[in-house]
Amino acid sequence: MTVYIDPPTWPGHGRLWSHLISDRSYDELHRFAAGLGVPTRAFERDHYDLPAHRYADAVRAGAVEVGSREVVRLLYGAGLRRRKHPGRGAPGPA
Repeated sequence: MTVYIDPPTWPGHGRLWSHLISDRSYDELHRFAAGLGVPTRAFERDHYDLPAHRYADAVRAGAVEVGSREVVRLLYGAGLRRRKHPGRGAPGPA
């Protein structure tokens, strides 16, 4: 099981955010997030938005630190990338 996290550099709602992803399955990602106590509302299409103050928790739990470009590359490589639908409102804090 490998879950990845990028640095908390994404601004939104007065905070900085990280993206938590899996390169294997959404089920793996949901299990990992649940183990951290991350609410399901933090799931955004293909990743969890994690506030900066939870970054170290994710790393301690086993998330591998990667750059933001690597997050996107891993999602595409795994066939798990879900793009924002055109015509919808702006996404959450990602």
